[in-house]
Amino acid sequence: NIYASMNIDRLHQLLKGVFKDHTWEWMVDFLKDIYGTEKALELIDERFFALPRFSDIRQFGDKLTRVKQWTGSEYKDMLKVWLAALAPLLKAHPNHLKFLKSVTDFILIAGYHSHTETTLQYLQDALHGISRNIHLFLPYRHNQSISKIPKIHSLFHYIECIKEMSSADNSDTEVSEATHKNLIKDSYRASNKVDYIPQMLRWETR
Repeated sequence: NIYASMNIDRLHQLLKGVFKDHTWEWMVDFLKDIYGTEKALELIDERFFALPRFSDIRQFGDKLTRVKQWTGSEYKDMLKVWLAALAPLLKAHPNHLKFLKSVTDFILIAGYHSHTETTLQYLQDALHGISRNIHLFLPYRHNQSISKIPKIHSLFHYIECIKEMSSADNSDTEVSEATHKNLIKDSYRASNKVDYIPQMLRWETR
């Protein structure tokens, strides 16, 4: 079974996929329906900007929704605070907030360095919470279906994969992504940007 050789990837499946590309975008679209497009973006920016300064809490500035490209560390920093930031905007929609909490719980628990039967049960509880409320965001899917999203489907295999292959950080691509700066970005910047691949290879072998 070739699929048994494919392990879970917390960075691309959970942080970038489930969190940023899906849940975050759905929630922004939902708030736009409630408050109107410009007002919703303004409120989101205000809420994140109002977060108090504290150790290990990123300050996002007042134009969070205008940022087009995020890094893995920024995904994690957003995940730490988005429940607190968005909760006041969702007072009248508790089930939507419960969905955000379930997604947050799942991603954070999946990132544990080791697991017990208790933590795997927590992961299962979070998955139940996601399954119970994900239908609320059907209107924000182009095909009105949640069932064919690969990264959402992958959630149902996390417990099985952790039991068989140990914790998710063993196969997380975040470590290899972190080497892009040294292996790719620095060497590209050192080139003249024309026929840059041979130049990058020479730079790497110096």
